[in-house]
Amino acid sequence: MKKIWILLGLAVCLLGSGCGYTTQSALPPHLKSLYVETIKNKIDFTAERRRTLYYPLLEVKLREAIIDRFLFDGNLRIEETTKADMILTGELVNYTKGILRYTDEDEAEEYRVQIFMHLTLKDIAQDTVLWSQRIVGESTYFVRGALASSESAAVDAAMVDLARRVVERTVENW
Repeated sequence: MKKIWILLGLAVCLLGSGCGYTTQSALPPHLKSLYVETIKNKIDFTAERRRTLYYPLLEVKLREAIIDRFLFDGNLRIEETTKADMILTGELVNYTKGILRYTDEDEAEEYRVQIFMHLTLKDIAQDTVLWSQRIVGESTYFVRGALASSESAAVDAAMVDLARRVVERTVENW
């Protein structure tokens, strides 16, 4: 009987402690707003790469995706430069497309697209860098079969993935 009470007490302690998950921001309380600067495109589009990997205005669409994700998250307000507590700057540094899977006939069946950015988040009031790192967004797509989709749809999904990672890095500090 004593073992049952001990196990019951242990179970109550474990359940009461929880996992520590919260929907609140991990940022200091004085950081409530953000400005996302225009993203610079630093991809080297040589003549050879331009034929298959050129996406006009990709940096503009990335900025919009990041802003949309911050608005969806709701922990930070998006503001103009003069009113923001933080500034997020970024450079689009690479875009890759690689084959993941082949058919039995040795033809490409599935691809992965990856968008690479280098981003820096700065606290304006304290003039400090909160974080600076490379972040990758990725997606896959099939070119055959019932799951077939376009590279363009995969690029859109990779932008959404990258934006989600940026918000997580900023707000949740994971």
